[in-house]
Amino acid sequence: MSDTKPLADGQFELYDLSIEVESIDGNCTCAMTVGDKFYLKGGKLSLPEGQDFCVYALQSCLPLLPAKQRKNHPADWMETDARIICPDPACKLIMRIDRESSRVLNHDDVSPIEWKGGEG
Repeated sequence: MSDTKPLADGQFELYDLSIEVESIDGNCTCAMTVGDKFYLKGGKLSLPEGQDFCVYALQSCLPLLPAKQRKNHPADWMETDARIICPDPACKLIMRIDRESSRVLNHDDVSPIEWKGGEG
């Protein structure tokens, strides 16, 4: 994240994320393969052209992604842990969350509540 240039009031930074299938040590019935991935940029998910992604594996990632987009305290486990397992125990599919570049967003572009400035 940006350490050199202060952000304007009402701006904040998020990491863009890539979530990739790292390993499959079981029987994946959704035809996932190592290297399958999706991206989170701002608040939008995208997939590489012509690729799909298992909704069950996806749902196990979703609750973690907003926290992974933000810079947390260095000792926070979200800063060190990056792997998620598919909820199907027979699948044994492991995904890895990688932080990519960061982007600056404006509060008023992503919230219907007007930014009034200041802290909190």
